Amino acid sequence: MAGEIEDAIARADQEAFTREPPKTLKGQIGYLIRQFGSAKAVAQEIGVTADSVNRYRRGARKHARADVAAKIDDAVRSRWQPQVRKRRQQQAATTGGITVETRARFGYTAPVGTTDDGRFRRLTVHLPAEYAQRLFDARNAGASDQQMRQIIAEGFKDVYFQDGGSRAMGLSDVTLNDIDYLDLEF
Repeated sequence: MAGEIEDAIARADQEAFTREPPKTLKGQIGYLIRQFGSAKAVAQEIGVTADSVNRYRRGARKHARADVAAKIDDAVRSRWQPQVRKRRQQQAATTGGITVETRARFGYTAPVGTTDDGRFRRLTVHLPAEYAQRLFDARNAGASDQQMRQIIAEGFKDVYFQDGGSRAMGLSDVTLNDIDYLDLEF
């Protein structure tokens, strides 16, 4: 199961599409066959027989079961416009950065005499390109959702809580817990 961060990156990727992916079953299967090279490979990916894939391709079957249709849609969306995705991620990682909107419980370690009680906050913060690069590198390396949360939490610590080094210098170890929602834009 993908975590909140992985899902948010996938949604941000899909917002970058310059054209809509195929909507019809026949169109989606045709696209997947071009991507995978054979009906057998598509069948293995979506969990049906090669004969079923060929029936979808020919139009003999107009509708797939709901679970199979969801797998087909996911497979198409995950492979649609890879160059557009790559270009947007490259821009975010080098110059643009990412904007993170979330409602979550933030906890942190603070000096004695200040409160370090975690509390829910709704934040929209633009993180610099270095955090986008770290996030994409971690995702590509197969990092866990917790590791990607920590990268975002470090970005919040630097940009939001410490304002780039001008305040709250004693603050350390910001954590991002109990995510209500999280959305990324790049």
